[in-house]
Amino acid sequence: MRPIRALLIYLILVFFGGALLAPWLWHLAQIFSSFSPKAAHAPFHRFLDRSFLILALAGIWPLMRSLGATSWREVGLSLPYGQMKKLGGGLLLGLLSLAVVAAIEIAAGRRVFNHAATHQMAAVISSAMATAALVGVLEEILFRGALFGGLRRVLPWPVALGLSSIIYAFVHFLRSADVSGPVAWDSGLILLPHLFDLHAFIPAFLGLTLAGILLGLAYHRTGNLYFSIGLHAGWIFVLKLFGALTVASPGIAVAFWGSSKMVDGWLAFLVLMLMLATFRFLPLEDRHPPYMLCKLK
Repeated sequence: MRPIRALLIYLILVFFGGALLAPWLWHLAQIFSSFSPKAAHAPFHRFLDRSFLILALAGIWPLMRSLGATSWREVGLSLPYGQMKKLGGGLLLGLLSLAVVAAIEIAAGRRVFNHAATHQMAAVISSAMATAALVGVLEEILFRGALFGGLRRVLPWPVALGLSSIIYAFVHFLRSADVSGPVAWDSGLILLPHLFDLHAFIPAFLGLTLAGILLGLAYHRTGNLYFSIGLHAGWIFVLKLFGALTVASPGIAVAFWGSSKMVDGWLAFLVLMLMLATFRFLPLEDRHPPYMLCKLK
């Protein structure tokens, strides 16, 4: 029960602690509004999102320590020397897999190009690259390195993989909700019940869970996070371009084709299932996975 208890404490601290921290961050932004007016005028839910992220990242190492980790290498953060092939391979696979989904939707006429956005192609690409790099690194450290890696130390790895992937999918249903009145100390707590948007739960939840399983398998087999980071970043890059450069055709069946998020449709789910079926044939194995390093010293 120790890993479940540690995980529950971690999640409670992230969500309830983040809800309590957000008003303080908002008031701090108002105090320094003359230096950063853009941050001061940001909606409250932005501060809530950042509070969750701050506490989630701050709690990674305490969570890992409670699960028995002794070094950051055991979270998948090995030195980058010699790892660029894994990073590049994951990036290529991520780009190609969702590019197939995008190509099918465009060829079938379910999405059409947004010609207004094509005039800002450089800005769209640079924004997509920055988002892909940031999300790929942070979410892989959090969900695969810390969450899956930590649970894997104390639970059978398939159980740890399934549990961490379900949590990964669930937190992606967080939506942007905002306070209607003045920001008070309990504004974040008031918003907590309204943050989860379970609209179109299926197939989006299944697709995100499957994506988490693929990313976790990549980490488990390669021994570090580089392939997973590349794969995740490739997906995010395609999703951002797809959402910015295309629009849905009228009357589209979103349940099958998905929205601009792509992974919330059955088409993307089928492509991810095909990836899972062929994943075992990829030469990803590493002799010394990170959770064994402490025994090898």
